[in-house]
This record gives sequence, structure tokens and C-alpha cells, in this order.
Amino acid sequence: MNSIDRYMARLIAVPLISTLIISAMLLVLDRMLRLFEFVATEGGPVSVVWRMLANLLPEYLGLGIPIGLMLGVLLAFRRLATSSELDVLRAVGVSYTRLLRVPYMYAIVLAAVNFAIVGFVQPTSRYNYEQLRFELRSGALGASIKVGEFTSFGSKMTLRIESSQDEGRDLRGIFVEMTNKDGTPLAVTAQKGQFLRSDDPDTIIFRLTNGTLVHYDKSSPVPRVLTFTTHNLPIPLPKYEQFRKRGDSNIERTLPELAVIGRNRSAPEIDRETSRSAFHYRMAEVTTMFLLPMLAVALAIPPKRSTSMLGVFLSILMIVTYHKVNEYAQGVGSLGLIDPIIALWVPFSIFAGLTVWMYYTVAYVPGGQPIGALERVFAKTAKLIGRLLPGAKRRRRKAEAAR
Repeated sequence: MNSIDRYMARLIAVPLISTLIISAMLLVLDRMLRLFEFVATEGGPVSVVWRMLANLLPEYLGLGIPIGLMLGVLLAFRRLATSSELDVLRAVGVSYTRLLRVPYMYAIVLAAVNFAIVGFVQPTSRYNYEQLRFELRSGALGASIKVGEFTSFGSKMTLRIESSQDEGRDLRGIFVEMTNKDGTPLAVTAQKGQFLRSDDPDTIIFRLTNGTLVHYDKSSPVPRVLTFTTHNLPIPLPKYEQFRKRGDSNIERTLPELAVIGRNRSAPEIDRETSRSAFHYRMAEVTTMFLLPMLAVALAIPPKRSTSMLGVFLSILMIVTYHKVNEYAQGVGSLGLIDPIIALWVPFSIFAGLTVWMYYTVAYVPGGQPIGALERVFAKTAKLIGRLLPGAKRRRRKAEAAR
């Protein structure tokens, strides 16, 4: 790798890494607020939020990596163009194709990473995320005991605590109502209490101090009342149903699993079509990354004596639009209306043809600008808006007087 390649590698690395970090943080922050609200509503521990966000990160990277590659290459070439370094490199015989060597090194590495994420990591992490949601809703993660409120542990126990100290180790003002194994009700009030582990993983010990126990026995019409200094109350933990197996939805299946189901003639037709659509959708998304360096170069070069950012805006718009078209095509292919190969690879062919034409126009047509018409419309619109803004004429007159 010579000095030009090293220079290009540094120019691309900074915006690429920055874009990945910023996009991941924005997506995580957006989902974090909803997850906190969901966990608080279900009464689960706060720590589960971080586990759920960690399982969502591969899904965010699946879209963040292509955008990061696109903006990294685009901003690097735009800097070369606006600082006239690109003109110097072109003057000494360095072609656009030669300058794309380093961007394609990045593209190959990131495409391999993205293939591993969408093909193997994301299905497993998505299943783990859905499992955490299920366990949170069913209470298998452990419901938090809200002070001053009645908390139900299954259908046979209700607990109320007046106050909690020392991070839950010292509980005050306790009321417990539960049903024993023989069906008889039991009520307990105590001044203090503390949860302790037992040898039985399905049972927890609730040690109560200075309280009263009322037991209603079937053999006696009068309840038995017991005043105690210390009493260990065994509490059976409720049983929860098991979460389903991984693979009930296509997003939880790896690429080899999708390929096997898609070729299995004995499988239901709807499973074959949805699996084929999901397989071709993921492959089209990964393959598109090899077009992004050429598209970035085509959008990075502004007209001479211009610093327009239109190319940056169009790059994000094109990637997001193409991603949404692929999602729609996957849905159409899953319904069996169009063969998944046609539904997903025809848009890819159109996107590839547009990218190749734009790159050819910039690299091989003298003075070529694939978005030149849009640049002119954008410049005229900006001037018109500037004239209509308050104070624009006054600033323009001051600028003319200063000249």
C-alpha cells in the first residue's frame, strides 16, 4: 500500500467510524426510551433493558454499516474534490478506478462483517430479544415489588410492603396473603422481612420478624392466630410456560436454514416462499455494498466552484429508499404474488445500472455530472429562498458596498 492508499484509508476511516457510532447511538436511544417504559410497565428489573438493547444492536448494524461505508467514501472524495486535491491526482494520471482500490478494501471487509451479522448473528439475537420480552411479560424474570402497592406472585400469593431500605434487603410493614398446598388461606403481617435463598430452586424463604400469622384451617371454624418473633415463610415460585423454539419466524433463521427450507419440496408452500424471500432479501442487501463505493464517488464530486451538499443528502435518500423497496419486495415475494428472485433482484439490477451509469459519467465523460441538473435546480431554489428571507436584500447591499 503506497502513500495515496494510506491517505485514502485515513480519510475514509474517520467519517465511517463516526457514522457507525452516531447511527447506532441514535437508534439505541430511540428504542431505549420505549424499552424503559415497557419494562417499567411490566414491573421487571431495569438490567433487562441493557440485555434487550444488546440483542437489538446487530439489527441496527445491518443498516448502519452500509450507510457508514457510503458516507465514509463520499465524504473522503468530497474533501479531495473541494480542496482541489482530486484535480492534482487526476492531473498526474491517477484515475478514479485507481482511487477506488482502498474503498473496495473497506467494502469487502464490511460486506463480510455484514454477511455474518445478517446471516448468523442477527437471527440468534432477535430470538433472544423476543425471549426476553416473553419472560418479562410472563414474570419469569422476576417482578419488581413496588412499595405501597399490592404485588401478585402467581395466582396464590399477594404481597404488600410499606417501605424498603438498604436496596431491598430490609423490608418494613409487611402483609402477605397466600394459599397453601391444601387450599387453606394464610395471612401474615410483620414488622420486618427479608428474602433468603433456599436449597430448593423452586422455593424462596421469606424471613419475617415481629408479626402475627392467621391460618384458616378447614377442620376448625375459628382461625388459628400465632404471634411470632421470627418466622420463615416458604414461598413456592410460580411455574412459567417455556418460550417457543427458535425459527418460528424467518427473521430468526440463519441463511443456511432459510436455504434448506426454501429447497424443501415437502415443506408447506408458504414456508418455502417466505424462506426464499428472506434469503434473497439478505443476499441482495449484502451484495449492494459492492456498489456503494462507485455510487459514493458519483455523488461526492460537486460542480466546480460549488460546495453543495446535495450529494450527501441524495446518498442517504437512495440507500434508505432502496432498503424500503427491498422490504416491500420481500413482503410481496412472501405472499407468492411474485417470484422472490424477480421481486428482489430486478430492483437490484435497476439500482446497479443507475450506479454504474453515474460512475461512468463522472469517471469517463469529460466534465460529466450525473446530478448536474439537480445541482442547478438546487442552486436556483437556494437563491430564490435567500431572496425571500427577511433581511436578505440588506445583507446583499452591505456585501456589494464592502466590495
